[in-house]
Amino acid sequence: MGRQAKKYIVKPVLAALFLALGMVLPLLTGQIKEIGDSLLPMHIPVMLCGLVCGYKYGAEIGLVLPFLRSLIFSMPPIYPNAVWMALELATYGLVIGFIYMKLSKSKLSMYIALIAAMIVGRIVWGISKMLLLGLSASAFSLSAFITGAFIDSALGIALQLLIVPPLATLINRLIRK
Repeated sequence: MGRQAKKYIVKPVLAALFLALGMVLPLLTGQIKEIGDSLLPMHIPVMLCGLVCGYKYGAEIGLVLPFLRSLIFSMPPIYPNAVWMALELATYGLVIGFIYMKLSKSKLSMYIALIAAMIVGRIVWGISKMLLLGLSASAFSLSAFITGAFIDSALGIALQLLIVPPLATLINRLIRK
């Protein structure tokens, strides 16, 4: 394949692969909400997509993935869960890809982009969940936000920090060949 053809084919094909991974990875948790909330299996392919394919693809895959899973597997429920998840995942893909693109493409910049995306994505998740559930403090409190965004998802956060940068580095090396 010529260099020019590769330039236009590789990113869309990889984005489709990440979308497919986002569809099947949650099946490994048995569609059990509590396990999925802990391991965050849809986050990993979206973050990888942002790092490997760029922020546009990362945002698009993040936005589409929860709705597509909802339509095919009925999980997450389309409203309100898929809505706030789509906003959260699109933010992860956008932020991680954009920050990584602006930095030096080093291992450290990958971690900076990943951590920034985790923080901004969780803020977007909290705000969108609050708006969708209602503005009253009883609908979605600050303590519920902290519990959902950081405590319940601590295992998933650790998993992302452990595997996303090495996998993105490996994939980037393979597509440069």
